[in-house]
Amino acid sequence: MSAGSPATARPVWTPPADVLTASRIGRFATYAAAHHGLVLRRPGDVAAVRADLQAWSTTDLEAFWRAVASFQGLRIDPASTTPGSILEPGPGPTGMPGARWLPGATLNYADQLLHPPRAVDDPEHRAERPDRVVLLGRSQTRDDLDLTLADLRTEVARAAQALRALGVRRGDRVAAYLPNIPETVVAFLATASLGAVWASCALEFGPRAVIDRFAQIEPTVLLVAGGYRYGGRHHDRRDHVAAIRAELPTVRSVIDVGYGGAVPDSLGWRDLLDGDAAPLVAEQVPADHPLVVLFSSGTTGLPKAIVHGHGGLLLEQAKSHGLLWDLGPDDRMLWYSTTAWMMWNALVATLLVGGSIVLLDGDPGHPDLGHQWRLAARTRTTLMGASPGFLTACRRAGVHPVEEARAVGGDLDALRVLGSAGAPLAPEGYTWVAEELPGVQLAVGSGGTDVCSGLVQGDPLLPVWPGEISGAALGVAAAAWDDEGRPVVGALGELVVTAPMPSMPLGLWGDPDGARLRATYFDRWPGIWRHGDWIRFEERGSCHVAGRSDATLNRGGVRLGTAELYGVLETVPQIADSLVVHLEDPEGGNGELLLFVQPGPGLTVDDALRQEIAARLRSELSPRHVPDAVLEVPVVPRNLTGKRLELPVKRILQGAEPDAVASRDALADPDSLAPYVALAAQRPSRTATPIGAGR
Repeated sequence: MSAGSPATARPVWTPPADVLTASRIGRFATYAAAHHGLVLRRPGDVAAVRADLQAWSTTDLEAFWRAVASFQGLRIDPASTTPGSILEPGPGPTGMPGARWLPGATLNYADQLLHPPRAVDDPEHRAERPDRVVLLGRSQTRDDLDLTLADLRTEVARAAQALRALGVRRGDRVAAYLPNIPETVVAFLATASLGAVWASCALEFGPRAVIDRFAQIEPTVLLVAGGYRYGGRHHDRRDHVAAIRAELPTVRSVIDVGYGGAVPDSLGWRDLLDGDAAPLVAEQVPADHPLVVLFSSGTTGLPKAIVHGHGGLLLEQAKSHGLLWDLGPDDRMLWYSTTAWMMWNALVATLLVGGSIVLLDGDPGHPDLGHQWRLAARTRTTLMGASPGFLTACRRAGVHPVEEARAVGGDLDALRVLGSAGAPLAPEGYTWVAEELPGVQLAVGSGGTDVCSGLVQGDPLLPVWPGEISGAALGVAAAAWDDEGRPVVGALGELVVTAPMPSMPLGLWGDPDGARLRATYFDRWPGIWRHGDWIRFEERGSCHVAGRSDATLNRGGVRLGTAELYGVLETVPQIADSLVVHLEDPEGGNGELLLFVQPGPGLTVDDALRQEIAARLRSELSPRHVPDAVLEVPVVPRNLTGKRLELPVKRILQGAEPDAVASRDALADPDSLAPYVALAAQRPSRTATPIGAGR
């Protein structure tokens, strides 16, 4: 079983009795059984219906994805009703790599978001109401800014006209160094409507991190902002903009959106968009035409430039948003994200199902941890995203979301789903959510930039177990494999996907023959996607992501997941943050397991804390999880999306130069690796004396 989820554990949330009729995924199952060949063994049994759906969605890909397109009303030319119109498998028995989705079809992603399809579940086409407020801009830099659907269409038409006047054509790249504000959404949709390719970086990124990304794709237009306010501090980014544009020789035009300070020698966004524009006519492009380039973290080497297409994201997000998140025209998503994270793309995709989105820019914890809960109450959010770190901080600080909502004269009655992603959430976090927000589904997921979606996550038909993700996502043939390529249950293994899914990348930019893509995802087992995560599936189908497989600990031939250690360490109140690395023994011994601890304010790592850590890890996990040394550090290094930098620290301790393993501009704190560099210089070559190992 997963750490913190013994066999006696009970779910913290279970599907309501009427879920098969009250949820979109439940109604989809009935629809698919009536029209697309899904066989339901026990139509009234929620668990049986979900099992039948999962099996069908991963074995009859053509029928499943045709049903998704039909149920969600996607406009695909030619119509997606004839056999073979959805998927053209690649060579080889699995159809990967090289699978083509919607072959021969033409469409435009932006067109479908601006004119939401008429879903079977929306016979009155409420999603098409032009007076609906669809963007709610909330910022610490300026006043609130809301756009209706009619406003959004007008702004996108004007922006597309402006970009076209600047020479942007199909296939050109438009890059954005922008925060999470309505102008960014407008620019993205305008770019997509022209058949041009979008890429974005957050203003938190330093110049080197931005240049490393944008230089790969050679953009012709660069959109920028002069700065932003994060909590109580203004961050001027005009020097950064100057450094970035100097290193991008292909950029012909720089557009300043007028946020956080004027940028010299640039075109004004409002000047370009002023005046009338004809109604937008989006350019219809092949389904596998590039839509957006997303970048990997870039903490070790040049970031991968991952290319996603119009048709693949359209299919995947119609499923994820409409079925797994149960979103429709009356729903609103608030998920704090920067424009550099794939969750920004997922946030914007809420428009596809007729929903609205809250765009939050600034410090999500300012002036206090109750801010997001109060914002959710004021905006009547139905799906709120919250990082595991945020939920843990709220639990530790004694935050009560319902009381925060009442403090602004509101409530959280509209909140139906609480999403969480980016890192594992400890079992205590699940319990806290269940106690503070009874009846709200906690939908923890894991996937990432590579697929711009989730591979494992919750949905309305799956129970939620403490410390575990509910299961493989619908349409994703996910499994754990051992070193010999055999599926394993109840044991850690490599997370693999054994059948194509629509949002697998079209390719990597600058990789015309696909060699890098194959080396990245299909290097270990031909035809099998290896995601790079270490995961355990339980007999009941739920799972636990134990960390990146390249950071997995190997103690004397036994593999341990880092997430399990962090889950225990988060329950120790004296610990503010932690990081664990394993240094292998070249002679085959146990090696050295090092735990770095950032203590809470005013505290230190003393022998008493070391012994408490050892005792907890030994009793809650195993003696093998007890570190050989517990070392105090002032900061735990994380990248700009909040992920711990285990592998860069490990390589520094093995003698690598810090600049060779991590870009400073890709770190949340550019100086956070310095303590580890100093430690590496001081460390003796011998293995440290074990502290409380007890083996």
